[in-house]
Amino acid sequence: MDVADIQTGQPQIIDDLGDRIQKIFQNFLEDGDMIYLDDARNLMKPERNTLEVSFGRIQEFNQELATAITEEYYRVYPYLCRAVRNFLKDQAGIDLPKKEYYLSIVDVPTRLKVRELSTAKIGTLIRISGQVVRTHPVHPELTSGTFVCLGCQTVVRNVEQQFKFTQPSICPNQACQNRKAFDLDAESSRFVDFQKIRIQETQAELPRGSIPRSLEVIVRAEAVETAQAGDRCDFIGTLIVVPDVGSISLPGAKAEKGRRQQIEGADDTEGVQGLKALGVRELYYRLAFLACSVVPTNPRFGGTEWDVEEVSPESMKKQMSEVEWQKLFEMAEDPKLYENLTRSLFPTIHGNEEVKRGVLLMLFGGVPKVTLEGTTLRGDLNVCIVGDPSTAKSQFLRQVAEFSPRAVYTSGKASSAAGLTAAVVKDEESYEFVIEAGALMLADNGVCCIDEFDKMDPKDQVAIHEAMEQQTISITKAGVKATLNARTSILAAANPVKGKYDTQKSLRQNINLGAPLMSRFDLFFILTDEANEVHDYAIARKIVDLHAYQLESVQYQRVYTQDEILRYIMFARQFKPQVGKEAAKRLIHYYKILRQRDSGSGKIAFRVTVRQLESLIRLSEAYARLSCSDKVEAKHVEEAYRLLNKSIIRVEEPDIDFEEEAEDQEAELPEELHDVSEVGTEGITTTDDEGDLDVQEGELDETTIDASLQRRRRPVAVPSTQESELGSEVGSERTTGKKVKLSYDEYRSMSNLILLYMRREENRMESEGSSEDGLRRSNIVSWYLNEIGDDIESEAELLEKKELVEKVIHRLITHDHVIISLVKTGLGSHAVDEEDPFLVVHPNHQLDA
Repeated sequence: MDVADIQTGQPQIIDDLGDRIQKIFQNFLEDGDMIYLDDARNLMKPERNTLEVSFGRIQEFNQELATAITEEYYRVYPYLCRAVRNFLKDQAGIDLPKKEYYLSIVDVPTRLKVRELSTAKIGTLIRISGQVVRTHPVHPELTSGTFVCLGCQTVVRNVEQQFKFTQPSICPNQACQNRKAFDLDAESSRFVDFQKIRIQETQAELPRGSIPRSLEVIVRAEAVETAQAGDRCDFIGTLIVVPDVGSISLPGAKAEKGRRQQIEGADDTEGVQGLKALGVRELYYRLAFLACSVVPTNPRFGGTEWDVEEVSPESMKKQMSEVEWQKLFEMAEDPKLYENLTRSLFPTIHGNEEVKRGVLLMLFGGVPKVTLEGTTLRGDLNVCIVGDPSTAKSQFLRQVAEFSPRAVYTSGKASSAAGLTAAVVKDEESYEFVIEAGALMLADNGVCCIDEFDKMDPKDQVAIHEAMEQQTISITKAGVKATLNARTSILAAANPVKGKYDTQKSLRQNINLGAPLMSRFDLFFILTDEANEVHDYAIARKIVDLHAYQLESVQYQRVYTQDEILRYIMFARQFKPQVGKEAAKRLIHYYKILRQRDSGSGKIAFRVTVRQLESLIRLSEAYARLSCSDKVEAKHVEEAYRLLNKSIIRVEEPDIDFEEEAEDQEAELPEELHDVSEVGTEGITTTDDEGDLDVQEGELDETTIDASLQRRRRPVAVPSTQESELGSEVGSERTTGKKVKLSYDEYRSMSNLILLYMRREENRMESEGSSEDGLRRSNIVSWYLNEIGDDIESEAELLEKKELVEKVIHRLITHDHVIISLVKTGLGSHAVDEEDPFLVVHPNHQLDA
């Protein structure tokens, strides 16, 4: 027996305001050209059920209607949905009685922050913004239930549900009077997609000394799955008060069990205490936001969000004025665009031009690709900045985090593996496990800035290996198995192990990072704090100007504003440049050079692998995008190779070429010494093994020659008359100037061995109180030759090694200044020039461990 329409004595409530709003809104939909008619006809599709209406057009049609909807939104929303149904039935010819239709209102001007919400806003139409940090699975929600009385089989229709399962209060059949036994008829009831989203205040909106506030947002119908974790979105709807279902779903004495006793594991057999016996419930209410529309944050409303992957040139042009669109083409035709963008993006940082270029190309990014097998090749660039304190590392990260539309700034020391990737947490209400996004997920399609990267625990560093290369995050925890997207560029800053970068050691020895993690960075930049008068003056002037004339200093540096740069980056990222044949040849050639230089030398900052080849390709594509080019050309590859080469060999020490140093020293001698070879054998009668000159006669001043040669000792060709003393073979080698070159590692090894021996002998003489005056150069040479005597097989090799160790000692004296040479002994007029000087290790020199 269906008695749903039987009057049960309850008066029917008629809302005059709602009826009037429904009629006016239907007139708005049917007004004039009926611009929403085409959209309404699309609602015939099974997956469509929401009509989107602009609030600005409502204001133009009737200001009183707009005001009534704004102030009484929650009250009149059901009537607006009925107007949509009537419009579809009358104008579009759509009459599906079992299908629910909804209204989505966009372009609402009133925009509030999460912190500004209060009870005064309950029921009104507002727009809030925030960052999505957690999304729940989509569930079907019962909106209107049909129940069957188990006592008399009476069907009760259209029982409205209010955020909890609501049964009829009493059976309409007066002969039954059933109050409890009802069964839900699912086929006749109406359901809608339902999803809960948690949003949080963005960092820019956070007041000083406050923690971010969060709010739960409820979305239905087509609005579900439109916001993902990490998105910055605007939600349009109303603020509502939702009762805590857990505390009132059970009657009387069990009211608190859902919240407290269930958590504490209290025994169900405990007796009823206090007022609970009278059925008193503790009602907990909390604020929630019921959204009818979800849109990405738009820059025109004060935000900085544009989904760069979904923006098309047509949609960009619609959102920009004619002047802004013309500015884009002017920037694209700027011949100095590369330099002007770096100046405008980092106006407060002096120097570090290569770092600025690398970060700029990171913002443009390469082109992501998917192979035929389904393998994803990332297009995002990862950059790591390593350097001494006060070299503007954190300043780079801060400026990128503030400028980039979707950036997350975090510190490595204060971040865990779950905080960087994703965490599985239990929902407070349903006790289900849900995924909460970490920093890399929040920065999807953006930049994740990680400061103090070297301070991270090794187990936390391992967690981001997958995210940096495959750009996914795989989770298998608490029954939740998922693979999440982390398509982000990582900009990391790290400090050296001992606080200051040691240029005598490799990059791997200077930072606390593993080789697998280092190879995932496309660019490594080393910033060293070196004393330089000109550089220090420029930095000091920059800082003083920034403090004294802050606005003028920044405006002078900027050629383009941040909004103009952001629009240009969005526009340039629409290009998908292809690698041409010439560019492909250059890429292969440069990769071979990097590999050959890396093979066996041990000097490279980190091992060159195919990942560096992919880095070359990504950098070339990024530079092509910056130039708004559809094709990667040779000049793009050359700039990418130059930048990659700079980042890899920034702190490498070159080979030690003693012949070049000799030429440089000869060029620095006084002009009268350049013609020593022209004096003849009368002026130079002998050259000893140490390379000293005895000037017996001639026009040259003896003191000048001796002082100059002692200050800048250089190998001198032995005259032909003296070649027989050293052997014709060796003499010919010296005469022809055989090149002597050492790798930097070999040079450091020899010098450390010599210095260690000298320091040990000095300590021995001091402790024993020896009468020896010290170590002479010939003693050190003899000791070294004895140490390597087992490896020497011929006299020629012995003389070659002797010459080599003399050159190393000479460089330690004149270039490195770690050995002091006592060329004169005695005081005043009794001073005597020493042909075989005493050598002493500089007292301030610290030997390498």
